[in-house]
Amino acid sequence: MKTLPFQRDTTKNRVTVECAGRNVSVYSSCAYCRHCQGIRVGTRLAPSPQVKALNDIRQRGAADETLMSAAMMFNTLVRDGSAVECDDDKNEGFLKLY
Repeated sequence: MKTLPFQRDTTKNRVTVECAGRNVSVYSSCAYCRHCQGIRVGTRLAPSPQVKALNDIRQRGAADETLMSAAMMFNTLVRDGSAVECDDDKNEGFLKLY
């Protein structure tokens, strides 16, 4: 597992990380990537809310609103966090979560 530090651009309100040799948006790429294991907030790792929500939908048939809530929580974690924890050790890049 690797840690990808955030690169913040406050003028454009963007947060990017270097993934597979290019800069990608945390909000639109990492949020929906199978490799994303969570967000580093201070010294703790907050697990990816989308992965948990997807598992809940598959196991319990939770409502679609669960995914929307997970996306909002992910955005909050990115706002407070400093890096993404990624299990893409082979440097393959983005893989769709769902």
